[in-house]
Amino acid sequence: MQDQLARISRSPFGPSEEELRANLAGEASADAALTLHDAELAAAAESAAAEQESAGPEAPRDLTAAAFFDVDNTMVQGASIVHFARGLAARKYFKTSDLVDVAWKQVKFRVTGKESSTDMASGKEKALAFIAGRSTAELAALGEEIYDEIIADKIWPGTRALAQMHLDAGQQVWLVTATPVELAQVIAKRLGLTGALGTVAESVDGTFTGRLVGDILHGLGKAHAVRTLAIREGLNLKRCTAYSDSHNDVPMLSLVGTAVAINPDSDLREVAKNRGWEIRDFRTGRKAAKVGVPTALALGAAGGAVAAVVTRRRDH
Repeated sequence: MQDQLARISRSPFGPSEEELRANLAGEASADAALTLHDAELAAAAESAAAEQESAGPEAPRDLTAAAFFDVDNTMVQGASIVHFARGLAARKYFKTSDLVDVAWKQVKFRVTGKESSTDMASGKEKALAFIAGRSTAELAALGEEIYDEIIADKIWPGTRALAQMHLDAGQQVWLVTATPVELAQVIAKRLGLTGALGTVAESVDGTFTGRLVGDILHGLGKAHAVRTLAIREGLNLKRCTAYSDSHNDVPMLSLVGTAVAINPDSDLREVAKNRGWEIRDFRTGRKAAKVGVPTALALGAAGGAVAAVVTRRRDH
């Protein structure tokens, strides 16, 4: 893979190596997300069938619309990887000083709104060193424990309500995050969402090798992951909605028909105002600033209503 990336990136007419890694990360994330989603569906098939019998008919599905949510400071207060690191430190998986280092880099990012390439490289090396040789099942189990202990209490109620709105409208709801896909899937599962697009670490026979597939899911990688998933799921991106707090996610936000800035950093707030994107800030309790477009709530409800009408017409 490394030789192939280097060979292609040397072409003056082709994409850069960074773009290639972002594309590879996006495609790998979509593959992993759909694989995990299918596994969840298969495991829950019998119990879901029993619940459906007692709960009555399923709500009409809106097959071509979906919502995509960033995680850190959008769905979860703070950085999910820091919360996970806290849980690992409590279990003596690594030193407290490592946790301080991770937290400090997150503080720098939140203050400046920009991610240092040096910090990202350092963080990636430490994360890969930690998971190398461990099983994917162990990481998922740790994720479930730490979610229940720490992360569950840090979900933004307002963002969770927005996600539920899309679910009630019969739409898919996906998390999109740089967090490892196994951990992101845990958060999605606990919240009752469709699934998660996250960073994919290479594994062989259920054991991590200590290498990434492509790169961290970030920036252009998130946009490529969403686009790839949309193609495979038959989604119309113009009917989709994306939510994020970070200017780094402008590529993903620009990809869909409706973009919403949640708890935005200063750069994203400026972009949202200029482009007429809706702004919702749950940090201060002030009302959402509705800029230029109808609220995503109304759009989601309308999508569900259309699906319901179509279903009734087919029934008749």
